[in-house]
Formats: sequence, structure tokens, C-alpha cells
Amino acid sequence: MNKFKALETGKKGEEMAREYLEKRGYQIVEQNYRTKYAEIDLICRQKNKLVLVEVRTKMGEDFGAPEETINGKKKRKLRGNALAYARAARWPGPLRVDAVCIVLKEDYSVARLNHYENIIED
Repeated sequence: MNKFKALETGKKGEEMAREYLEKRGYQIVEQNYRTKYAEIDLICRQKNKLVLVEVRTKMGEDFGAPEETINGKKKRKLRGNALAYARAARWPGPLRVDAVCIVLKEDYSVARLNHYENIIED
């Protein structure tokens, strides 16, 4: 897959994840927020919780599932991002990191979408 197609797939996945979360009552606060560590795909509020969401999107699963790309190193980075954002935003309440993993078909329709809550244990 070329770089442009990968970028397009990622952006499409983020929009699908955003729509999915909004339909479930999440309020989107920010999208593609950059910290000094990396980028946070979606920052949401769900009732009194701040939820930072990592979106992983792949075209098919011939070369593995999107969930497989969230390893220990990635989780540590996500945790650092979450804490950095919470400090900068002076967020006093509970915080959670979720993942939305999407597999697309060739026509960019959804083959599957899975939402995993609280992927990082303290």
C-alpha cells in the first residue's frame, strides 16, 4: 500500500470512529491533537470522563489485525500522551484510553469495527 493510500485509509477510519462514538453519546473535544510525544486521534468526553481514543484502521486483514499494532510500546506512548494532555488541559476528573479498530473492505466500507475501552491499566 502506498503512503497516500495509507494516509487516506487512516483519515477514513478516524471519521468512521468519530461517527461511531458520537452515535453512542461521546462528545468529541478534539481530533488529531499533537503532544510533544505523538498525536492523539480523538479526545472525547463521556459523561464525567475524559476519553482519549487511538484509532487503528487497516484495509483487510491479510497482513494482520489492527489490534496487533497496539503493543506494549504503543500503550506506554498512549499513556504518556494521555497524561500530558490531562495536565495541559488541567483535567481534574477520571481519564481513560480506548481503541477503535476498524477493518475496511476494498470499497472503503466497514468489514468490522471494534471498540475497546480502557486498554491501559494503571
